[in-house]
Amino acid sequence: MTQIFDNPADFADEALDGFVAANRAYVARVDGGVVRSTEVPAGQVALVVGGGSGHYPAFAGLVGPGLATASACGNMFASPAAGQIYRVAKEANAGGGVLLSYGNYAGDVLHFGQAQLRLNAEGIETRTVTVTDDIASAPLDQIGKRRGIAGDLTVFKIAGAAAEAGLSLDEVERLAIKANDRTRSLGVAFDGCTLPGAAEPLFHVPAGQMSLGLGIHGEPGISEHPMPTASELAELLVSRLLADTPYHRGSRVVAIVNGLGTVKYDELFLLFGKIEKLLVNAGLTVVEPECGELVTSLDMSGLSLTLLWLDEELEHYWAAPADSPAYRKGNLAPRARRQLTGPEDAVAGEVEETTAAAADLGRLAAAVLAQVRDVVVEHEEELGNLDAIAGDGDHGIGMRRGVEAAADAAAQAAASGASVGRVLEAAGEAWSERAGGTSGALWGSAVIASGLALGSRETYTNEDAITAVTAFVGAITELGKAEPGDKTMVDALLPFREAFLGEFDGGTTLAQALTVAASAARAAAAKTAELRPLKGRARPLAEKSLGHPDPGAVSFGLIAERVAAYIHSGLAEPNLTEPGLVHSELAYAAGKGATT
Repeated sequence: MTQIFDNPADFADEALDGFVAANRAYVARVDGGVVRSTEVPAGQVALVVGGGSGHYPAFAGLVGPGLATASACGNMFASPAAGQIYRVAKEANAGGGVLLSYGNYAGDVLHFGQAQLRLNAEGIETRTVTVTDDIASAPLDQIGKRRGIAGDLTVFKIAGAAAEAGLSLDEVERLAIKANDRTRSLGVAFDGCTLPGAAEPLFHVPAGQMSLGLGIHGEPGISEHPMPTASELAELLVSRLLADTPYHRGSRVVAIVNGLGTVKYDELFLLFGKIEKLLVNAGLTVVEPECGELVTSLDMSGLSLTLLWLDEELEHYWAAPADSPAYRKGNLAPRARRQLTGPEDAVAGEVEETTAAAADLGRLAAAVLAQVRDVVVEHEEELGNLDAIAGDGDHGIGMRRGVEAAADAAAQAAASGASVGRVLEAAGEAWSERAGGTSGALWGSAVIASGLALGSRETYTNEDAITAVTAFVGAITELGKAEPGDKTMVDALLPFREAFLGEFDGGTTLAQALTVAASAARAAAAKTAELRPLKGRARPLAEKSLGHPDPGAVSFGLIAERVAAYIHSGLAEPNLTEPGLVHSELAYAAGKGATT
C-alpha cells in the first residue's frame, strides 16, 4: 500500500518534484515533466519518452546521456496531456528533431499524437515509435495492438544510444522500430497494486494462485494459474516467449527480469538464474542482461521477463554507455550544465469582444461544469472500482482531476465576462492538462469543440444547441476512433445524440431534449455490460469485463443526467426557437448557477 502522501491527488506531482530534488545532476523540472540538466549537443535527436507516473525507474529515471533527453510525466497510470508533452519536447529539442516513444496505450497514443501534430506544424520534425512488447495483450498477427511493458527499456536504450552517437532522426527511428520488433515480454502478478489514497488494491489474486499476462497500470492478468515453483515459473515465461520469437531471430539475446514493485532482488536473482539456464539450453547466448526493478507498477507484487533478440547493430547500441538516475552502463565524460529557458512569461491574450448573450451563456456553462464536477466527485469511487474490473482503476480519479480543473478554469473565465466559447475553450484545455489519459484527451477536446461551435453570438437558438452537441460528439468519435459496440463512451454518446436531435425535430424545448437524451444515454451505458471491449486497456481482459458496464459510458450517462436535471430546473423549460426569450432565461439560469 502507498502510505506516504499528503493529498493523494497531488501524489504524482510531489513525487516528481522530490525526484528532481534528489537528482539535479541529471534532470531539471519543466512544465509537464523533466529534461536533462546537462548540455545536449546541437543537432542531436531528442528522445522524449513518457507516460503515467507510478512506474519508476520508467520514465523520468531514464533521462540522461545515452538514454532519453526528456520525459513527459502524467498522473498516476495516466498519460501526460498533449500540452505537457509539447512543452517538454520543445524544451528538449536540440535542432535534430524529436522522437517520441512510449507504451502503446490509448491515452498515450492520443496525447502524444496531438503533441506530434503540433510540433510538426511548428517545423520541429517529430516521429513516434510505440512499444508493443507484451505478448499477452494480442496475438502475433495483431502485434500492433500489443501494449508496452518492460520492453520500454530496450527500445529507449537503443534509440537513446543511437541519438547519442549523432545519428539522424531517420536512423534513430529505424533502430527504435527494429528494437521494438525484436522485443517480447510476459508478466505475472501475485497481487495487485494500491493507488495513493485507496483502501484496497486494484485487484486481488486468490490465495495459491498467480495471474498471468498483467499490465503495468494495475490491470490484472488475462488468466489465473496455480502458484508455481520458481523452476516452473521460469519454464512458463521462457517457453511462452520463445514460442513468440521474432521472424529475424538470432542466437544472442538480452534477458531482463523486471520486478514490478514488491518482489525483491533476492527472489529476482533466484529466478534469473533458472531463466538463464533455460535460455542457454535452448541454444541462446545471454548478452549483458538486467535483473532488478526497471519498469514497475507502484507496489504490485509481480515480475516480468523480457527478451530482445540482437543482431550486430542492436548489440552495439545496447552495450553503449548510458548515465541516468536509475540506469547506468559504461563510462561517459561529465557534461556541463545546460541553461534552461524556464516557463515562458504569460502573454496576455487579445481582448475579446463578447456579446451579452454569449457572456450569459458563458456563466451558465461554468455553472453546468460545476454540476458536472459534483456528480463526478459523488461517483468517483464507484467509477474507479468499475474501471478496476478490467482496467487500471483510474477512471474515477482521472475524471475528478479533469473536471475540477475544468470547472475552476470556466469559473475564472466566466467571472471575467468571457463568452461561452472562451469559457469552454479554457475549461477543455484545463481538463486535458489535468486529467491526462484517454478520458482527459476526449473530454478536453469535446468541451473545446463545443466552445468553438458556440463562439460569441448576439442570440442563441435551437440550431446552436444542435451544433454544440454535434461538435462535442464529433470530437470524441473522430479522436477516439471508437465504433458502436466497442464498449466505450461512444456506446452511450451516440444514443444521446440521436435522442437529442430527435426531440428537437419534434419541436420540444432544450430541457426536455436533454432529459430524454440523458435517459437514452443511461440506458445505453447499462447495456454495455453485455459487450466485450474492443478498445483501450480493458480489451485484453474482455472476459472479466463481461457483465459490467463500461466506466466511460457510465460516467457520461451520469453527467448527462445531472446536466439535464440542472437545465430543466434552471431554465424552466425555455423555448430556444424564440430568441427574444433566450437572453433573459439564460441570465436567470446563470445567476441561479452562481449561487449554487
